[in-house]
Amino acid sequence: MATPIVMAGRNVGAFANTVLRTSSVLLKVDVCGIKGRHVIFSQCRLQRPAAFHTACVLRTAPAITVTDEPDMLYQRIEVQVKGHDKTVLDSYEFFATVAAKELGIDIGKVYEPPKHIERLTLLKSVHIFKKHRVQYEMRTHYRCIELSRITGSTAQVYLEYIQRNLPEGVAMEITKAAIERVPEHIQNPMWDSIPNKDQASQ
Repeated sequence: MATPIVMAGRNVGAFANTVLRTSSVLLKVDVCGIKGRHVIFSQCRLQRPAAFHTACVLRTAPAITVTDEPDMLYQRIEVQVKGHDKTVLDSYEFFATVAAKELGIDIGKVYEPPKHIERLTLLKSVHIFKKHRVQYEMRTHYRCIELSRITGSTAQVYLEYIQRNLPEGVAMEITKAAIERVPEHIQNPMWDSIPNKDQASQ
């Protein structure tokens, strides 16, 4: 009997499963026992040469960039979704509002704009019976969620989250109203730079 091989490590269970899966390459593989982090193999003799490929996967945490630029501020963000199924829009509206409350976002107003109906009228008979017609219609429902006083980083996280969970057959339109700094050339009143009549006469 061959000398047992004792292996110890963090992922010995995964290694044992890999060895047992590749048992077609080995003549005999017997697991004597698994105790804690130790796996004991016996009679591990190769039947034919085999090529084993090893790979090392390194997972590094995403780098956090710190900049001196101030974060963007939005006075209002309007999220409008539209689709043909009303129940899907109701469910997605509930999901989006709950996600906004969990992130501490101030929800201004949630409302339902009037639906748009597009009708198409066709003659059922091509040549005769002109009054006998068939009418088809396509209804588009809307939902609108207004978010007020939100920072740019929070808006980016929230919008990416709800866009990743957008249902099939639903379109989204986002309107942002940003708060900008007043330009320096118009900070002072314009009439302060206009000379008076006395100064103009002199």
